[in-house]
This record gives sequence, C-alpha cells and structure tokens, in this order.
Amino acid sequence: MIRRVLGNRIVQICLVLAVLMIAVLLWLGFSALKVRGDLDDARSEASKARSLALDGDQEAAGQAADAAADKARSASDWSHGIVWSAAASIPWLGDPLQSVQQMSDAVESLATDVLVPSAELASVLNPAELRDGNTLDTAPLAEAEPQLAQVAATSSEIAAQVEAIDPSWLGVVSDAHTQLQEQVDEAAATMTGTHVAAQLVPTMLGGDGPRNYFLAFQTPSEARGTGGLVGGFAILNARNGRVTVPTLGANSTFRDPVRPQIDLGPDYDAIYSSYRPYTDFRNNNLSAHFPDAAKIWIANWKRQSGQQLDGAMALDPIALSYVLKVTGPVTLPDGEKITADNVVPITLSTSYERFRGDSAERKLYLQSIAKAVVDQAVSSGGDTGALLEALGHGVQERRIMIYSTHPDEQRILESTELGHQISDTTAPYLQVAIGNAGGNKLDYYLRRDISYTAGECSGDTRESKVVVKLTNTLDDLTLSDYVIAPNGTVRSMPKGTNLSNVEMLTTKGSVVKEITVDGSSPMRVEQPLNGRPYVATAVQIPPGETVTIELTLEEPTLARGEAVVPIQPLVDDPTVQVDVPVCGE
Repeated sequence: MIRRVLGNRIVQICLVLAVLMIAVLLWLGFSALKVRGDLDDARSEASKARSLALDGDQEAAGQAADAAADKARSASDWSHGIVWSAAASIPWLGDPLQSVQQMSDAVESLATDVLVPSAELASVLNPAELRDGNTLDTAPLAEAEPQLAQVAATSSEIAAQVEAIDPSWLGVVSDAHTQLQEQVDEAAATMTGTHVAAQLVPTMLGGDGPRNYFLAFQTPSEARGTGGLVGGFAILNARNGRVTVPTLGANSTFRDPVRPQIDLGPDYDAIYSSYRPYTDFRNNNLSAHFPDAAKIWIANWKRQSGQQLDGAMALDPIALSYVLKVTGPVTLPDGEKITADNVVPITLSTSYERFRGDSAERKLYLQSIAKAVVDQAVSSGGDTGALLEALGHGVQERRIMIYSTHPDEQRILESTELGHQISDTTAPYLQVAIGNAGGNKLDYYLRRDISYTAGECSGDTRESKVVVKLTNTLDDLTLSDYVIAPNGTVRSMPKGTNLSNVEMLTTKGSVVKEITVDGSSPMRVEQPLNGRPYVATAVQIPPGETVTIELTLEEPTLARGEAVVPIQPLVDDPTVQVDVPVCGE
C-alpha cells in the first residue's frame, strides 16, 4: 500500500514537473517569438533612422530612432525575464538564449545611445545640408565635433561588444548575430567617419585661414610605391570651405633641386638613394610610405616657388572614374567627352599611342582631363552624398591619400586609410609594393596574386610564407617603344618585358629564412624601413608569362591580432589570400 501511494506520488510529481517543463518551453517559445519580432522591428527602425539622418531629415530620423529604442527595450525586457535568464544559465543549451540577451542589450544601446543623438545631428550628417555650390559651410561640423566624438566612441564600443558575442550553436541566432554585426559596423563606420571629418574638414578647408596643398596625379601604368609615377600636379587653395586650383602643371614643370631639401634618414637612403628620390621628380614616391613623398614634394615646391604648403594629396585615374560616375562626364575644349568608362584606358594606355611618346602635347592633354574632373568635383551641384561615397570608395582602395604638415591633423589622418603610411602595428604584417624599374608603361598589363599564410601560435616563433605571382598580360608587341621598350635601365631586355622591383615589408621582429624566384635564389636587398624588416628583389616578366616569388619567414608569435595586409593601388584588382591564425589579442 505504501509503495503504491509512493509510486502515485512520484507519478504525480513527474506529471507536475512535465507540465511545468511544457509551460516553461511554451513560455520560452512565446518569449522567443516576441523577442525576435521586437529585434527585427528595432533593427528595421534603426536602419530607417540612420538613412533619414544621413538624408538630413531630423524629425523623421528622431521618430524612427525613438521607435527603434522602444522595440529594443521591449526585446531586452523579454529576454531578461526570470524564466529566460534561468534557461540561459544552463551550460551549452542556454548559450543561444544568452546570446540573444546580449544582442538585445546591444540593439537597445545602439538605438538609445547612437541613433537618438544621431538624429539630432542630422543636419551635420547630411553633407548636402552643408554645401552651397562649390563652398562647404564647415562651422556646423566644427560645432558638432564634441557630440560626434561621444557618439562615435559609443558606436565603436557597441560594435566591439557585438563582435565579442558568441554566435552560439543555433543557426537562427548565429544568422541574427551576423546581421546585427553588419548593422553596428556600418553605424560605427558612419559615425567615426563623420567625427574624423569634423576634426579635419573645418581647418583643412581653410576655416581658420587659407590652406594650400600639393596634389599629385599618379599614373599606375608605371608603378611606384604609393601607386604610380606622378604625371602631373596641381596646387590647391582652400579658403573658408571653397577649393580652387590656381596652379596646374606637368611633371616636367616641377623643377628638380640640385641638392636634397630634406633628409628622410639612413634607412631610407640605404634603399633609395641611388635612384635620387630627393632630386628626381620621377622617383619622389618610390617608398610605399606616402608621408615620405609628401615631405619631398612640399620641400621641393618651397625651393622652387617660395610657397610653404600645408600638406600634400595624391590620387589616380581610377579614383577619378569613381567621381565621374557621380558627376557625369566632362567635356574638353575640343569637344571630347571624358567619362567614367574611358578615363582609365585613356590616361593609362591609349594616350601613349595617340601621342606616340613622352610629348608635351600628351602631358597637356592629361592635365586638361585632370583639371576638368577636379573642377567638376569641387563645383558640381550634384548629389553630395553620392560624391562623398565615390571618394570614400577611392579612399578604401587606398587610391586617395593625404598628408598634413600640421601634427594634430596628421595624427588623425594616420588613423585612417587616407594616411597611406607604412603601419606601425605590431600585428602580423605584409605589404607588397611593386616599383617599375624598366622605365616603361607595362604595369597597365600587370596582374598580381598575393598569399600570406602562417603556422599555429605554439612556441615563440612560427614559420610563415608569402607567395607573390606577377603576370604580364601584354599581347600586343606593336605598341610604341615608349610603352613596351626598356628606358633608363642598363639591363638588356626584349620589348614587352616587365622589369619590377618587388618590395616586401613584413612583421616586426620577423627574419627572412629564404626567398626564391621561380625556385631559384635571386639577389636581394634586406634592410630595416620604418621600423620593420624590408626585403626586395628585381624580377623580369616576359609577355604572357607569370613569375612566382616565394618568401619564407620566421615570425614572432608575440605579433598579436589580425594580420594587416595593405594593398598597393595599381591598375588591377589583385587576388589576395590571408590565412594567418590570430595569436592572442
């Protein structure tokens, strides 16, 4: 009898526990649907708020931001309930619920601490609101800088928090995490970019007094460390938000000084002095470190003109093509139209055949193109946001670079892609730079394939390998000698052969174990540069062929974080593969 009663009690307890478990599961299921719905709505309203703020619609942006905050708070409340929190504490099984809690908190912070204050700054976030014809009203940006600094810092913190969330084993939660990461990264990029603009634009565009800059037009059909040989230049003047181009000249009008006007140090000189980079305009930008070229241009221009410049900038025809996609084509004095589609082949290829050599006529033609595009960019009344997006595309590809002689501004520039400097990071690092050593225009036909792999993080060091494949795609040997023949080199080479100096900057503390070119050991240069190891070798690439350079390194595992691999802006879009395990943070 007692056993029967005890058995019944056990059954009853089990039934009660089963009912409770079912109730808990039903409640969790209902809560999950509610949280998911609220998060979806919050993310949707957040995207709307960001778009409206960028469009300058402060009222609508504020409404959308408030709606996003309400939905995010609701999702956070549901996901932090007693039942949800208890289930989330269960090892492994509760991981998805814990991840959802963290994502709900992140969305709430994004809406409350980033989007709501961003809506109040809508007039600053929309560049069209600041632009009046060819003048930019920089005062609102300067006034909003403290608020932008706070919002930018908060958005970056939220992006880091979301990145640290375990996406969990549940696919739907992992997918939601990926979508949220993209959203918070976009918000952080927008706010950080706007804050950088607020710090730089007012003063650099002459808000505190006139500014003057050297602008180099690089032609990557003949490669240099920063991109390409400088085919022409301009002096830009900025005053109270308005940019003009009072001086425009071909490279031949930039008079080389007899003696160096600056000293970039013994490491730089050990590598480049034989090419006379200080006194030969063609070689001022051999180093991949843009501040080196900028300092030479500024010093040499002062020697030539007496004018002290405030900085230097550089861009290439591919960046100009992005601008023309927004502004539309430009018409030259003879009626020829230069478009986004033809500006690159014209400036980097067909103009050499059209004028058959290094003629003054060709340089004047290229100058007229550059001036027309720059004038249209600074004076066009078109979509300012789209124009900035096009310029941002050029910056992202490292095709637009800026240096400032003002230390505070330069520190900020170096924190962005605009600085285009050899990074000081202690993380795993690879920077491959091609320098044309043949004095021709064959880099228009050069294609690059770069891979960087490393071993695991065990031990004090690990072996890594760099493989660079260079292909010469030239298939027309009837082109002019100016394009395909060696010029200014003592080497005897068949026409169409690309002679490239391949420079590789590697991880701090790394040691070269071996370098080969198509399996053979070449002559090489090893030398420190900008605080990191540098190794270089020259290769000949016949038409239609590929040359493979392999570099084996011993790298310290103390090099922490994600690998940094900046890409030199040439004509091609190189294939880049990076497989470098992260050794700690």
